[in-house]
Formats: sequence, C-alpha cells, structure tokens
Amino acid sequence: MNQNLGRLLVRAVIGGLFVGHGTQKLFGWFGGGGPEGTAAFFESIGLKPGKRHALAAGAAEAGGGALLAAGLATPVAAASLIGVMATAIKQVHWPKGPWVTSGGWEYNAVLIAVLFTLAERGPGKFSLDEALGTTRCGTRWALFALGAGVGGALLATRPPVAEQPAPQPAHQREPVPA
Repeated sequence: MNQNLGRLLVRAVIGGLFVGHGTQKLFGWFGGGGPEGTAAFFESIGLKPGKRHALAAGAAEAGGGALLAAGLATPVAAASLIGVMATAIKQVHWPKGPWVTSGGWEYNAVLIAVLFTLAERGPGKFSLDEALGTTRCGTRWALFALGAGVGGALLATRPPVAEQPAPQPAHQREPVPA
C-alpha cells in the first residue's frame, strides 16, 4: 500500500469514527446521549455548563471528523480533534495513568500523535486539499494544530471566573462612617 492510500485509510477511519462520536453528542445517534445526556455527563466531570460543552464537543468531533475524512483543511481538522482528545485527557483520563485498560489516556495520546502526523505530512493525494490545491502541511502546521488543540482544551476546561457584583453608582452607596 502506498503512503497516499495509507493516509486515506487513516483519515477515513479516524475521521468517520469522530463523526460518529460527534453525532452521538449532537443528536443521540448510534446509542449516544444526545445533548441532554452528554450535558449531564459533562457536568459530572466538571465541564459546566454541560450543554454548551456537549454541543461544542459534538460540533468539534463531527465537523473535525468530516474535514479529516475528506482531507480538507487538515490542520484545522487536526486542531479540532486534538482539542477534544486533550480535554478528555485532562478531565477524565489523566488521573488514571497511561493505560487504557485502567481508563487511562493511552488511546487519546495515540490519536493526538496520528493527528499531528497527518497535519505534518498532509492528507495525501486522495484528498480535497490536494484536489483544490489548498494543502497546508509541514512542521509549522502540525505545531499549529497541536498548540491550537491543547490551547483550546485548556481554555474550555479553565475554572469559571467568579462573577463580581456590579459596582453601585455613588448616590446609591451607603455612607461610610468617619
């Protein structure tokens, strides 16, 4: 099998499976929880508000997976999917260690490595990027995908900022004793 067929196979399998995961979250397809069930799970792992995170993760997986499978905007697709995997590692898998048999982050890390490699090497000859002449690849694009994905995950999982009460106008404030 030449490298172009191999990349097509990797993109189709990984991209297609991510589309499936995304539609589980967005529509409840393939036995998924849909927005409500996914939102409840996300709330339980500290991703609040759960529904917003569920819709964002579903869109990132379905959209990023579709782009990856098609070989279109490959670094953007990789960044989107790396972001979802980095979030999963941070919120669920990290404390369990590396091994997937213990619920760890091994599988997520493998996917991140493959996505990085596709962004670096490009989607291959059998891709929309190639057909349209829009292929963007190389070390810089791979680092962009990794940085954007991990950065997005860190932003999405940061603790919420406590809301401060709005300052009252001077004429509504209680006088300060002298």
